[in-house]
Amino acid sequence: MSRSIARPVLAGLAASILTAPAVPINAADAAPRTAPTCATPLAPVQPVAALPWTQQRYDPARLAPLATGAGVTVAVVDSGVDRVHPQLAGQVLAGTDLLDPGGDGSRDCAGHGTGVASIIAAQPRPGVAFHGLAPGARILPVRVSEQQVVQGRESGRTVSAADFARAIRWAVDHDADVVNLSVVLYADDPTVHAAVAYAVERDVVLVAAAGNLHDSGDPRPFPAAYDGVLGVGAIGADGVRAGFSQTGPYVDLVAPGSEVLTAAPGQGHQRVEGTSYAAPFVAATAALLRQYRPELTAAQVARRIIATADPAPGPGHGYGAGVLNPYRAVTETGPGQPAGPRTVAALADDRADAAQLARDARRAAARHRALLVGAVVGTTAVAVVLLALVLPRGARRRWRPADPV
Repeated sequence: MSRSIARPVLAGLAASILTAPAVPINAADAAPRTAPTCATPLAPVQPVAALPWTQQRYDPARLAPLATGAGVTVAVVDSGVDRVHPQLAGQVLAGTDLLDPGGDGSRDCAGHGTGVASIIAAQPRPGVAFHGLAPGARILPVRVSEQQVVQGRESGRTVSAADFARAIRWAVDHDADVVNLSVVLYADDPTVHAAVAYAVERDVVLVAAAGNLHDSGDPRPFPAAYDGVLGVGAIGADGVRAGFSQTGPYVDLVAPGSEVLTAAPGQGHQRVEGTSYAAPFVAATAALLRQYRPELTAAQVARRIIATADPAPGPGHGYGAGVLNPYRAVTETGPGQPAGPRTVAALADDRADAAQLARDARRAAARHRALLVGAVVGTTAVAVVLLALVLPRGARRRWRPADPV
């Protein structure tokens, strides 16, 4: 795809097809698990029982007593979400399909959106260690693409920028509390910009992938670069920025995005990489916060996530404020101000400005002094007038001050 065309690009790289031994599946459960019909069906993959590194880093069991994302709706604007995958069954709402009108968002011909959704809300299953960071959250699928990466190049249909903007608005209008945008536009489109502003005004947390074109000069990614959007870069298991992950002031923080285990359409799992898969870790954390601290605004949720990030292992704009820490985001108290090199300008800061407070104090003091001086001058003038009137009369009547005793 030409980078000059302003169409959304799924920010995921090639997936690794897994051939690990299958987890036993009941025959009664197997029938409804086939992937939705697609022009080019995805190759079937096997379930994986092993504990993924991301789950060792972010232990959902540690968070579960505090929050699971229950009652929170996370919109996944992506390639669709397979609602019959055993770990997503019952968690996926009826969404919409802007690529093939008439659908409900459950058709996923790329596997991308299903993987993103599983990082957020996959349910625990016997014999499978992997599950989502916010397994109580509801997923609202908005299908905008069926792209796949073939030999390093995107292939497949995707909507226009105008329809991508419509997807964001649709998610907001259908009660999304958080919107995950693992999609990148390499052009600043006014309709998308306006849709982002629409979401921000309606108190929705927006999370977007920072893009995978570091080796191509880090072209500016949208919507991650817009004010009010949390831009997310990718790290590997060693905590170091993934080589493909873009760097720039639009990166607010980083999360796992290399060799990430996700659910695949059907019944299995696959390992994937890309900033696409880092973003949903942040979106899931936002869901946990929106449940645990429902009084927080979207702006405050975003600031808290940034402020509680762990220190980055390297310098520069590639890490933003640091590495996502969901447990700290949920449990730590404080104002939650940004700790990284970039503040999110559209996220209103609820702290009073110190300089403005000082100016107000100085003006108040000046007004007080002016009133005090005015009162003294006024009192003196009145006294002088009274003396000028009274003393001559006293002299005519031979008044004298009393002699001291």
